Amino acid sequence: MKAWLKLALAGVAAVVVAQVMVRRSGRVPATGSTPPSFTLRAADGAEVKLAGLRGKVVLVNFWATWCPPCLRELPELSAAREVDGGRCLEVLGVVEESAGDDVAAAARRLPYPVVLDPHAEVATAWGVTAYPRSFLLDREGRLAQVFEGALDRGQIEAATAPLLAPSCSGARP
Repeated sequence: MKAWLKLALAGVAAVVVAQVMVRRSGRVPATGSTPPSFTLRAADGAEVKLAGLRGKVVLVNFWATWCPPCLRELPELSAAREVDGGRCLEVLGVVEESAGDDVAAAARRLPYPVVLDPHAEVATAWGVTAYPRSFLLDREGRLAQVFEGALDRGQIEAATAPLLAPSCSGARP
């Protein structure tokens, strides 16, 4: 009897996982398209609008505080953004599936905005199914490249160099 109970519980768990994956199976926006815009609350309470970052190259990074590859890439994202103090490249961290205290602690150590996507609505609209996933947007807000997995500063700089305004070309080493 206990074996049947375990099997039934495993079946229920499988159905729940499948439903979550279906819910999160949004399509990744196509390169050259404009991903869905959003306005989210930052960890410090400020409202951040993606559209308000037009004119800059933006790296939108989806992550969670419990994700080891995500945590490993945070210093790399910070270093790439700090080359010019965010004047030409902005990084925007979008966090979900994380406790508020953990997000606030991480956000205090980062030189870029960290916004909360508490119900995964933005992540779903952008087709995020795993962490970390980053989306590089050009100065007009069009999708230039999608990255799956942790990034390093070199990858970020190589991808952003052709997108930066001419006035920013000297800012990158």
